[in-house]
Amino acid sequence: MSEKITLVNGKLNVPNKVIIPFIEGDGIGKDITEPTQKIVDAAVEKSYGSKRKIDWYEVLAGEKSFKQNGEWLPQATLDAFSEYIVGIKGPLTTPIGGGIRSLNVALRQTLDLYVCLRPIRWFKGVPSPVRYPSRVDMHIFRENTEDIYAGIEFMTGTPEAEKFKQLMEENFGLEKVRFPDSTSIGIKPISKEGSERLVRAAMLYAIERKLPSVTLVHKGNIMKFTEGAFKNWGYELVENEFASQTFSWKQYEAIASEKGIDAAKEALKKAELEGKVIVKDVITDAFLQESLLHPFSYSVIATMNLNGDYISDQLAAMVGGIGISPGANINYNSGFAIFEATHGTAPNIAGTGKANPSSLILSAAMLLEYIGWKEAAEHIYDALEHTFTKRRVTSDLHALMEGATLLTTNEFANEVIRNIH
Repeated sequence: MSEKITLVNGKLNVPNKVIIPFIEGDGIGKDITEPTQKIVDAAVEKSYGSKRKIDWYEVLAGEKSFKQNGEWLPQATLDAFSEYIVGIKGPLTTPIGGGIRSLNVALRQTLDLYVCLRPIRWFKGVPSPVRYPSRVDMHIFRENTEDIYAGIEFMTGTPEAEKFKQLMEENFGLEKVRFPDSTSIGIKPISKEGSERLVRAAMLYAIERKLPSVTLVHKGNIMKFTEGAFKNWGYELVENEFASQTFSWKQYEAIASEKGIDAAKEALKKAELEGKVIVKDVITDAFLQESLLHPFSYSVIATMNLNGDYISDQLAAMVGGIGISPGANINYNSGFAIFEATHGTAPNIAGTGKANPSSLILSAAMLLEYIGWKEAAEHIYDALEHTFTKRRVTSDLHALMEGATLLTTNEFANEVIRNIH
């Protein structure tokens, strides 16, 4: 009999026969969800035989939910993700007009899924715009609940905007607002607690996986009290909680100042040989350039919400696009996690067999890793790479590959299953 995942002493307790709630998704969500589940079931069976199994439990959200019960995001769906702790979802459309600004944001904020985790790696056979895509192996920790995505903004001309501008004028002045009479205003909250838990999660991830570095990406040279504070709080947390396991740029600079650059280089080299995590920071615009020119210099990325949005898409493009990039929204304290396709609903190709299910497949592999079923996840990664290498792909990749064989969504899924060795 299938059972729920529970949290015991801060750790997931995963039964061998486990219930996983899922949202089918809008547009191509229906096209990619069932093939993904078939692949996961095949990988689990290959890895564990009849000892382990996933019981897929559908919950409603998006257009399917709205058509059935008039609600875009029913409370029952939020309750299900809370009750079962770990789930997965297809792409969801954003309702037009009033109400929920974004279903994805609503899920993240309601369950306090403060990490958006986007691992970016290249699979052999996938076309890439960069010369050496094999050097791209990064893990993005994007803060998921703060920054301008908090949705605190006021449209010019509204009573709320006028009240806020009056508050500013009376207390801080409006000298820095160029056109105050026609200005809309947004607020960018960045907290110490939010920054610390994000950086802590990135550090633990790097240490557990023996990854070489964590980079704090920020625009603190301009936004000194938000993004600059994020950087400072990040370094402070590393010094307070991970001093014996890390070597930071602040230490490097202190040694260089006191003993010279050669001594600092020697200390850095020694730390790398000892397997310590190197903690550094980079200005966002510089990172966007450096990650293209020297991707091998970066491993785990910790950054805020808006930066993380930009960075995730650029890095995904370097390995073939968001169509083959997975994602997860996680609260490492409560254990809550929702894994998701990172692309949109693509309603123009829904039902045509053209959809590439790889993003959702890889997100499902992340789910398997998260619950400790790592052997099944490795089978999926290996099978996908075999499929790409054989150039048997869906229409998006077929258009970019010479000599490729065009497969429908279901045919591609069956090919992946055949390649589970």
